[in-house]
Amino acid sequence: MDRRSAALGLALALAASGSAARGAVAQEWDSPAVRMLVQRAVDRRQQALADTTLTDFTARAHGFLFFLGQIGEGLQEPPRLIKSDQLELEVSWKAPRFSRQRIIGWRDRRELPTDISYHRDHLGIVLNNFADFIRLGEGDEVRDVPHPLSPAGLRLYQFALADSLTITLPDRAIRVYEVRVRPVDFRAPRLVGSLFLDVDRAELVRMRFDFTRAAYLDHQLEDITVSIENSLWGGRFWLPLRQEIEIRRRAEWLDFPARGIIRGRWEIDTYRFNQGLQLALFADGRPEIVAAPPEVRDSFPWTDSLEAEVRDVARPARLADLDAVRAEAASVAEGHVLTGLQRAQLGGASVSEFVHVDRAEGLALGVGGVLRSGDEATEFRGRAGAATATTLFTGGLALRIRRGAWTWGLAGYRDVRDMGDAPVIARAVNSLLAQETGSDFGDYYLATGGEGGVTRALGGRTALALTAGVARIDSLPVRATWARGAYRRPAPQVAEGSWAYARLGLRRQASSFAMVREFTGRAELEAAGLGAARYVRGYAEGRWQVPAGAGWLVLRASAGAATRDLPAHRAFVLGGRGTLVGEGFRALSGRQAAWLSADLRIPAGVPEIPLGSLAGTGRSATLVPFIAAGWTGGGVAGAPGAPARGVRPVVGLGLEWPHDLLRIDVGVSPRTGTVGVAVDVSRAFWDIL
Repeated sequence: MDRRSAALGLALALAASGSAARGAVAQEWDSPAVRMLVQRAVDRRQQALADTTLTDFTARAHGFLFFLGQIGEGLQEPPRLIKSDQLELEVSWKAPRFSRQRIIGWRDRRELPTDISYHRDHLGIVLNNFADFIRLGEGDEVRDVPHPLSPAGLRLYQFALADSLTITLPDRAIRVYEVRVRPVDFRAPRLVGSLFLDVDRAELVRMRFDFTRAAYLDHQLEDITVSIENSLWGGRFWLPLRQEIEIRRRAEWLDFPARGIIRGRWEIDTYRFNQGLQLALFADGRPEIVAAPPEVRDSFPWTDSLEAEVRDVARPARLADLDAVRAEAASVAEGHVLTGLQRAQLGGASVSEFVHVDRAEGLALGVGGVLRSGDEATEFRGRAGAATATTLFTGGLALRIRRGAWTWGLAGYRDVRDMGDAPVIARAVNSLLAQETGSDFGDYYLATGGEGGVTRALGGRTALALTAGVARIDSLPVRATWARGAYRRPAPQVAEGSWAYARLGLRRQASSFAMVREFTGRAELEAAGLGAARYVRGYAEGRWQVPAGAGWLVLRASAGAATRDLPAHRAFVLGGRGTLVGEGFRALSGRQAAWLSADLRIPAGVPEIPLGSLAGTGRSATLVPFIAAGWTGGGVAGAPGAPARGVRPVVGLGLEWPHDLLRIDVGVSPRTGTVGVAVDVSRAFWDIL
């Protein structure tokens, strides 16, 4: 690739991403002007196959494949990296449609056990902006979806001018129109999205799209989102510059907050044109995408470690906003189904919603379900549960309606709730400990009521929520027994009655799965009243992660304060597992609280235990020396603990293994010499357990 080609390609990419002058174009489906432009683009696409000015080219493609897992209620938190692959490709193309992609570098890393294998076409780039009939996953995921710019496209799709932009280059200005695309028949396998066309030459500059539900052949597919960006190379040829694809899967019959994601990201450069490539390079019957011998792939001269490369490519500025592509496609679809999810499913927010054990309910069983609109903008959920040790029935109904950045909600509930602002143990682990050892790490009360609220998204990472409702609060006596007798921990006594409340909350999420130098957290202000009793309560918590040598330093903190009439069920509580390992469990409580923890995560080599196709336990564990300190003040009648007498520090050591799935903490209180031990699964999985 000559220097001018590189500069022109880069200038166009930067201009198209936001520095171009934009002008709005009125949207009208199938206007004569847009039909004429699309017809020119169809004709140009066919003529390009016979364009004698471009006979062949070679290029280099640099790519990443990520296998991610996303869990937690609402699937709002960033996904967790399970496996990463980095690939380097030699790309060869010869007119009219011959191509060969050869993998010359390939390395991978597993963060969690997995035996995933990718379809061959996930390992390479898309040439010619897809064929006239689009296939993905070697035809197992999507097969034979007509291209909007194929000869049949004008008959099968509708088009509308949505926007325009002018890209100014040193020697000319390029006008680009955004053309929205939707199928004539949404029940057929089609795509929905946008095409960006060079008006003067009718060339395809960029395409971003989702598919209709009928396009998905794999019934576990939730959706597939594609973003392809071309650039002007050599001053003449619109060829690939950047490509991204995201394939999301969920269980077919069960609505559960767990999603598997395959995300591919490619950048293409180093073009060389018209070198006289021989047809024999392409015509030997081998697949289009092939791998060089292992000794070639393994000896590729990578410039940095895979961990560093992944951290760099996962930065927010480097990732295309595929959520925005999905939102745009949903807007174009105007309520038509763009997901493979079932409209009605059984479901639950966690494993423990189906079955759990605690000292207030004993063995409790439950079931839930969801009904959703085709565009997933409206969702109705229900759940019901029964406790075997008592006659207690729980459950709830919730309606959620999303309109752009606004989400409206209405809910009724009857829940057994735990004191405290954050969980301190995985609920499934607590069930096991409660049943088999008599150690139940919870202080429970019953909340029955209803609420309504609205959430406003403030960008992709931050959301502001306002909720108001009324809840009847009741104490729950301990009536259950564990495997060998009665529970020793008494039940808390709460201020019973109907509390009216309003709550304003602000939440900030991580922006990517890399979690590099990012702050996440939430803040909440609550006001409530019961007759003459009233209180105002504020709470905030945050997490910050930064590199530290070969490992990471993770800082977590929380603080809260409330007025004098704070009831027991809203007291701040500290101590024991989850906060201060080495102090008594929830031995500290009050109307004010502050807590700080610092974990230094240090990787350490360990022998691997083979686990067959799951690749084993890994060759590293994580040592976690930690310090923490907490304080509470202002007594609250009925709370499980008491105000602290000064700051209560603890020091300790944690171990995470295998693949950071399990964690063991041993903590010591320097003031008392008390030693505490806590064993649990990784915090990343608490939400679904």
